[in-house]
Amino acid sequence: MIAWLEGVLRERAPTRVVVDVRGVGYEIHVPLSTFAALPDEGKTVSLHIHTHAREGALQLFGFASAEERTAFELLLRASRVGPKLAQTVLSGITPASLLETIRSGNAASLRAVPGVGTKMADRILVELSDRADELAAAVSGAGPGPSAPSPGDEARQQALSALQNLGYPKAQAERILGDAEEELGEDLSVEAYVRAALRRLGR
Repeated sequence: MIAWLEGVLRERAPTRVVVDVRGVGYEIHVPLSTFAALPDEGKTVSLHIHTHAREGALQLFGFASAEERTAFELLLRASRVGPKLAQTVLSGITPASLLETIRSGNAASLRAVPGVGTKMADRILVELSDRADELAAAVSGAGPGPSAPSPGDEARQQALSALQNLGYPKAQAERILGDAEEELGEDLSVEAYVRAALRRLGR
């Protein structure tokens, strides 16, 4: 099982990266929060990895912090929560917020995630309530800092595509990005769009 990867960042997109480790390129799926912390292409990146085996195939999910991976693996223990849904949850909820949600039993933030209805949100809270201490032990006060923005014409479309790939309806994704432009101006970088989306999804 692969638990950690460090190598050269060859490709980066809001939900997927390729890391070159001694000439071997690893495709890694990432939540938006991890994307916002990535360095530029060509630089060294280190990611905590969860290896998911399914039907004879291996998928790698990468995280900028150990607490993100712990939160991801905790979510997978809930019934009917697969890696794609867990990735989507962590794209809008920080590990600390997820911990607070589980402890308080307030499912509102979970119900806002595409694919998580009322019944599933309640089931996640019930099934994970006795495991909250595992996440609490991993959660730290300091998170990774975001990478510097680099403006580009395709940034909005990349951010829009990422939100839709995670399951957010196009209309909602467009509204989130439109709000970001009203607040920060146009010609934003992909990172700026993603960070703005994270703030809004986490409310």
